[in-house]
Amino acid sequence: RKCWRCAALQTAAMLSRAASAMRAAAPVALGAGLMGGIALSSDDALAPPEYPWEHTRAFTTYNAANLRRGFEVYSQVCATCHSLNLIAYRNFVGTFYTEEEAKVLAGRVEVVDGPGDDGEMFERPGKLSDSLPAPYQNEQQARSINNGAFPPDLSLMIKARHGREDYLFALLTGYRDPPAGVVCGEGQYYNAYFPGGKIGMPKQLVDGGVEYTDGTPATESQMAKDVCEFLAWAAEPEADERKRIALKWMLFISAMTLSAGYYKRFRWSSLKTRKITYIK
Repeated sequence: RKCWRCAALQTAAMLSRAASAMRAAAPVALGAGLMGGIALSSDDALAPPEYPWEHTRAFTTYNAANLRRGFEVYSQVCATCHSLNLIAYRNFVGTFYTEEEAKVLAGRVEVVDGPGDDGEMFERPGKLSDSLPAPYQNEQQARSINNGAFPPDLSLMIKARHGREDYLFALLTGYRDPPAGVVCGEGQYYNAYFPGGKIGMPKQLVDGGVEYTDGTPATESQMAKDVCEFLAWAAEPEADERKRIALKWMLFISAMTLSAGYYKRFRWSSLKTRKITYIK
């Protein structure tokens, strides 16, 4: 089984090969342009490798420690630009936080509510039914702060991207210097896994960038793995419950199938094999 450190090394090797291929193809593309031809490619982004995610297996569930670390990465790194509007603090209860811990997390946030009896809006401490706070009040504010780019909401990001967790992990760990012939404009960064190779989000994960409460070493690949698993859970918080229900139905259907087979083979055998004769 591939370990995450090996997976990160594999990603770096693939990026190096992709950069070499782009440098080798540059003269061909230039020649095609000078001759009036068009250089075509099957895709404008590098396909992400496949990683061994435990939670995608049929009979495994999300690891609570991984989800807790993933939320720490989101809250300390991603939440400065990206929202998670479809997740409320109550979703944490019984998954990777206790009810008291979730209440403490919610109470640290001031939520605008109202209007009150005087008709004015007011601020109150957050509660379990509140959604996670958004970093910006509206899209216009987000674009003005981020040089025209609008950071998307991450609630369904895993389901919205082909490759799901594999793509996001490769994207977060795939920042490299642009190869020869590739020029990134102001506010752009080279990432071979992003369509077009140029992304407006700078590299966010660096070794030691987050201090985990459980003492796990915060390497770049570890943080990327944890936040990808957390966002996969955020896209489908009911995934574990659906697996449990599916297992119960599979056991029930199996039992009914065996019961039907028994009755057909033994209880009805006398009726199916009997011989009926008619005497005039």
